[in-house]
Amino acid sequence: MNLRGLVLGFGALCLLVPAVEATAAVSMGELQRQAQQMREREAKIWSQREAEQRAEMAKQEQMATDAVARRNRAEARSNSLSAEFDQRSERIEEMRELLHQYQGNLGELFGVTRQVAGDSATVLNQSLLTVQFPAAEGEESREELMRRIAAAKELPSFAELERMWFELQREMTENGKVRRFTADVKQPDGTVAPAEVVRVGPFTAVSDGNYLAYDPTQNQLSVMPRQLGPRRTGIAEDLQEATEGHVKALVDPSRGPLLGMVAERPNLVERIQHGEVVGYVIVLVGLIGALNALGQYIYLFITRASVAAQLRNLSNPNKNNPLGRVLLAFRGDGKEPSSAEVAELRLSEAVLREVPKLQRFQSFLRLLVAAGPLLGLVGTVIGMIITFHAITASGSSDPKLMAHGIGQAMIATVLGLGIAIPLLFLNQGLTALSNGITQILDEQSQALLADQLAQSTRS
Repeated sequence: MNLRGLVLGFGALCLLVPAVEATAAVSMGELQRQAQQMREREAKIWSQREAEQRAEMAKQEQMATDAVARRNRAEARSNSLSAEFDQRSERIEEMRELLHQYQGNLGELFGVTRQVAGDSATVLNQSLLTVQFPAAEGEESREELMRRIAAAKELPSFAELERMWFELQREMTENGKVRRFTADVKQPDGTVAPAEVVRVGPFTAVSDGNYLAYDPTQNQLSVMPRQLGPRRTGIAEDLQEATEGHVKALVDPSRGPLLGMVAERPNLVERIQHGEVVGYVIVLVGLIGALNALGQYIYLFITRASVAAQLRNLSNPNKNNPLGRVLLAFRGDGKEPSSAEVAELRLSEAVLREVPKLQRFQSFLRLLVAAGPLLGLVGTVIGMIITFHAITASGSSDPKLMAHGIGQAMIATVLGLGIAIPLLFLNQGLTALSNGITQILDEQSQALLADQLAQSTRS
């Protein structure tokens, strides 16, 4: 404390030196009083500063104490977390080993699941059941679910496995059911309108008596642009109108392509049109032969019936049948012939007169039978010429370019054989009928001639 007083005094002296020099008149007492006041102010300032420094030091000491306390708490928590981390690390290792064990047990199941999902995705995509069972709003479709599971690198969730099982189960159970529901159907004019649809499993669908085709790209049913003909369309109408019992139905095991192929198959008129001019000529020749054969068949059936009636009444010959005319020719002017030679000549003449009528058109039909394949061969040659021209013009053997000519060639061949074979059978039938009637005429002629010879022998 004495040292501090000396310092303060020295400072006061240093400060007073200029004042003493400036004011010589200031007295020593005044200087002492001022020095005392300055010491008092200095002491007060130093006291304040000392108090502030002590307060600041106490604050810093408190902060250091708090920091040490926080450090101790953090260190304790760190030790606790470290211990918990070690425990959980051990638990993680145990769970990882358990997971590997479960994955090893489920690895084969996961592989089968992915394979089944991949195979089922295509089936569900082509199935028209998707139209009846669309995905809910905000939910992925059946096909998308299957493709995602098939491409997944991790095990699917239980919800995904459950839905996968449900979709496969529904697809299998609905395969054996006939259902009636309402769906949007695309009409041939391009408009889409709701209509009642009857489906037979995933194979066939009909609406308003028309067969429907399923477009998987648009997930929509549409009326087939070309139907299957009146008979099969009637089957579709009966199926749609049925409410119970059993009815006929067309089932396409390929789920659509076969029905499309049957619908696109050309009918008889279209095949003839595809044969062009040669085809028309062949059909005309066949119709002419068929009409002639039909007329001759009618004539021979009537004639055979008349001859059969005449056989039951030989004593009264009638001119409306060949046998009656032969009998009348044998009798001539009403008298029996004088000799067997005359009788034989009369009978031979009468039979020969009837034979041309009985064998009418048979030679013409044999000509048509021979001409049919030849006309078909002409069409075949024309078709091959068209094919070669197409190859020459295009410079390549594109099957689509060659199809028209080859088709015309084959159609002409089929048409030629198609008229030759039926006309051959018709001609053989006519030959059999005419030979049968001729046989009856010959038998009766021989019988009359034998009677005439017997009478001549007795006389």
